[in-house]
Amino acid sequence: MKLLLVEDEADLQEVIRQSLEKENYLVETADSYALALDKIVSYEYDCILLDIMLPDGSGLDLLAELKQMNKSDNVIIISAKDALEDKVKGLDMGADDYLVKPFHIAELNARIKSVWRRKSLNGKNTMEYANMRMDLDERQVWIEGNELLLNRKEFDILSYLSVNKNRLVNKTALAEQVWGDYMDGADDYEFIYSQIKNLRRKLKENNAGIEIQAVYGIGYKLVTL
Repeated sequence: MKLLLVEDEADLQEVIRQSLEKENYLVETADSYALALDKIVSYEYDCILLDIMLPDGSGLDLLAELKQMNKSDNVIIISAKDALEDKVKGLDMGADDYLVKPFHIAELNARIKSVWRRKSLNGKNTMEYANMRMDLDERQVWIEGNELLLNRKEFDILSYLSVNKNRLVNKTALAEQVWGDYMDGADDYEFIYSQIKNLRRKLKENNAGIEIQAVYGIGYKLVTL
C-alpha cells in the first residue's frame, strides 16, 4: 500500500515512517497543510494518515478538500486531541478512523489494513483471480496451491494490478504506486519494464490463469487467459 503521512512533528514523523516502511508500506510524507494539499491534488494514495493540528492550517480542511475532489483515499486521523467532539467531527466529515496519540505502531498498522480491506477487498485480506490466490498480509502468492516466489516490487505490481483487474493501469500511476511520487518526473520506465518482464515470465512458467497485457505507450492490464 502507498501511504501519505501528514505530520509536522519531525521526530514523530520519522519514527512512524520508518516503522511503517518495515511493514512494507510505501510512505510519502508532508509536514504542512500546503505540501499535503499539493500531494493529495497531484497523487493517489491507498491511505492518508492525517494530523489535525498543522502549522499552516487544519487537517480537517484537508479532509474537506479530499471529499470535495471526490477522492476515495482512506483517511485515518492521528491526533493528540482526544475529546469526543473532535472524534465525532472528524468521522462525520468522512474520516474512516480516528486514532489518538500516543499510539502503538502495531495498532496503527492494524487500523490501516482494516480500513483498506473494508473499502477495497470487502473486509478480506486475500484476493483470488482465476487460479491465483494472494495473501496481502503475508505477502504470498499461490498458483493452483503452489507458492509463486516474487521479489518485493513484483509482488507490489501484481497486487496493484489485481486490485484493478481488467482495468487499464497507466504506467505513470503504476510507477508512483510502487516506487513513490517522485517517479512522475521519470525520463523513462525501464525499471518497470524489467520487473514486468520477470513477473510475466514467472506467471507463465507456473501456468497462471492470468496474464499482464501491455497497451503500448499507455500502461498495463491484468486479465484472465
